[in-house]
Amino acid sequence: MQYEEKYRVYVEDIERALERALPESDAPYRSVVQAMRYGVLGAGKRVRAILLLEFCRACGGSWELAMPFACAIEMVHAYSLIHDDLPCMDNDPLRRGKPSCWKAFGETAALLAGDGLLTKAFETASGSTAPPDRALAALQILAQSAGDTGMLGGQVIDLEYENRPMPEELLMRMYGQKTGALLRAAVKIGCVLAGADENKIFFADQYAQKIGLAFQIVDDILDVTGDEQALGKPIGSDQESGKTTFMTLYSLEEAQKQVEALTDEARRLLDKFAWEDEFLCTLTDRLAVRKN
Repeated sequence: MQYEEKYRVYVEDIERALERALPESDAPYRSVVQAMRYGVLGAGKRVRAILLLEFCRACGGSWELAMPFACAIEMVHAYSLIHDDLPCMDNDPLRRGKPSCWKAFGETAALLAGDGLLTKAFETASGSTAPPDRALAALQILAQSAGDTGMLGGQVIDLEYENRPMPEELLMRMYGQKTGALLRAAVKIGCVLAGADENKIFFADQYAQKIGLAFQIVDDILDVTGDEQALGKPIGSDQESGKTTFMTLYSLEEAQKQVEALTDEARRLLDKFAWEDEFLCTLTDRLAVRKN
């Protein structure tokens, strides 16, 4: 199966699973369900879910085993984006080429939709048919990656350093938590659900650390050089907010070289696994040159 076809199949399967996990509702609270669906369905690259499924399969697991967790990690990611866009946070009116959740449904509904997706993520993940010990370990990884030592903590650092310089060491830590934590969780959960050994989990984690930092540097580059229509969100928002980014500390050429180096290191780590095709190598390369 060619890369484009396999990617399409992945996205379609993940979308159908998310639809099943979050169906339409005619209950009195249906407005928040609509906002939750708006935030998670029909858009996004599904990188985290795909990584989870790919690493699970590479370690001997199955899509059926891992799909509830793949949906869960997409829900956690969507919740973070909904909350990031709120006026009290980044105040962004656009997300993925359409009005942000708060613009479409109002601030209160968006806040509750984010809360709802975070809660629904753990409800969905608990439906996995993985052995209980593996499922519990995977749930712990997901919770830690989303909390104060992971994505949430990274967001706090980001907000606290608006309009003042951030030391490079802290910037790297913030990137590792805000962006890297969920990517690392995705690959580790995939391995854990399949019963992989500690070496495989270690190499998967190292891979995710590399692509996580590369992913964030590309985001920083696109915030300066990208096209707003292609990105589906405003550009220049980091500079307007007075945020320190990789582009604050390094030139465009230096940033691009760092992305290339991290991507090469990530690809070498993939050699530790037996892949059925070149799909993940191609995905890794394409993340480094993406335009959105």
